[in-house]
Amino acid sequence: MNPLAHFNEAMSYIEKNLMHDIDLTQISILSGCSKYHFRRMFSFLAGMPLGEYIRRRRLSQAGILLQTEKIKVIDLALQFGYETPEAFSKAFQSMHGVTPSQAKNKNVELKILPPLTFQLTLRGGIEMNYRIVEKEAFYIIGFKKRISLQFKGVNPHMEELTKHLTPDVITTLKSLSDTQPSGIISVSANFSERTVENSELDQYIGVATTQEINSSFDILPVEASTWAVFKVIGKFPDAVQETWSRIYGEWFPSSGYELIEGPELLWNEGLDMNKSDYKSEIWIPVLKK
Repeated sequence: MNPLAHFNEAMSYIEKNLMHDIDLTQISILSGCSKYHFRRMFSFLAGMPLGEYIRRRRLSQAGILLQTEKIKVIDLALQFGYETPEAFSKAFQSMHGVTPSQAKNKNVELKILPPLTFQLTLRGGIEMNYRIVEKEAFYIIGFKKRISLQFKGVNPHMEELTKHLTPDVITTLKSLSDTQPSGIISVSANFSERTVENSELDQYIGVATTQEINSSFDILPVEASTWAVFKVIGKFPDAVQETWSRIYGEWFPSSGYELIEGPELLWNEGLDMNKSDYKSEIWIPVLKK
């Protein structure tokens, strides 16, 4: 069975259990991948976190039941897993714009999020250049800032972080760089939700090193793992952002690898980012299925 069919089996399970507990372990079994990978892939492909999708599907179904069945709001709240009718009513009104009681009336307009299925979309057939790298444990040493995720354009929070890179600091950091990717790199870690814009993450700018150093720099330990490394050539940051989209939408579904928890690394060739053929590398930790 192909990955697309596995994902749709998981979606069918979710749909059948909207009024019951939904077991993430069962979703992992049906989808053929880890919970972490499924949640990340789902968020990217669907444009919303898995939990938000389930909540909105349940509230969509609740609206249908209120208009077609003689059912008490308190009973419906319990069936959809809400601890109190008040919590259910608040969530229902947030989505539909009316209370559950008002939804029972005729000619009341409600919203619905249809069930989601994954389908194959043929794209341009553009090649992707990548390699698989095995790395022992190492450290990221540099500067850290908690920032908001931004999908398009230059992130102003990143620009603030780069202000720490004075010539003296760059010289010091580069002297510590002794493993790939070499030189100054950007590192994203500890995402609150990787595929939702404006969610938070820890952003580092620094170097990769095998040396355990006590210093005034921020330090991020990175465990030994397998890395998928993607070559990017094009206008920055558009080419990098487009490559990220293709990694989720094209590479993972066909590669036999899945995401694991860990930081994501971005190497850039230099400070002149206005070049039309600017070179970057995206490093992401993966696991062979």
